Amino acid sequence: MEDMEVNSHWRGNNMSSTPDQQKVYIIHGYRASPGSHWFPWLRERLTEAGADVEILAMPTPQEPKLDAWITQVEAAVRDIDSHTYFVAHSLGCITTLRYLQKQNPAKPIGGIVLVSGFAKPLPELPMLDEFTQQALDDERLIRSVKRRAVIAAKDDSIVPHAYSKELAERLHADFYEVEHGGHFLESDGYTALPLVADVLAGMMAE
Repeated sequence: MEDMEVNSHWRGNNMSSTPDQQKVYIIHGYRASPGSHWFPWLRERLTEAGADVEILAMPTPQEPKLDAWITQVEAAVRDIDSHTYFVAHSLGCITTLRYLQKQNPAKPIGGIVLVSGFAKPLPELPMLDEFTQQALDDERLIRSVKRRAVIAAKDDSIVPHAYSKELAERLHADFYEVEHGGHFLESDGYTALPLVADVLAGMMAE
């Protein structure tokens, strides 16, 4: 996975969000950054469509710590409401779910799109076990998020396809699977991921 040093949030525009503007937060994963993979492309695509987009730079991505990652999301994300959406990749997925579980908003947020997500320990990456040690409150998350989607590739060698499918089932999420996508990294050929944009567009159109 790529590691690019980016020390600030990438903003979709320089204007404050209007009350009805869709707000999208993109959360990267282990050893990644806001400049990695398909994240800049998605920011540009969503910004052109009128959304206010922010890619969060998660701390110490080479040696991620759960508390620090949750704190980063809490510091960056302001009010969440029905116009709020999250797109997360890999370790960013469980991070986003743990953040949302703590918020328990009075009304559901707009939606989440989880790419190569997981909620159980990865055999090849034991250094990430603390992110999955405590069980998720599936029912609370379902109540807190109006639309939920999980995207996975059958040939993912980092997060087993079955883990993402299980996560989708637990969250009663729409499940989108592709035959060949790997872990949706730039090294897998992904500097753009139209499926994410299409899924988000469907959510926002409702």
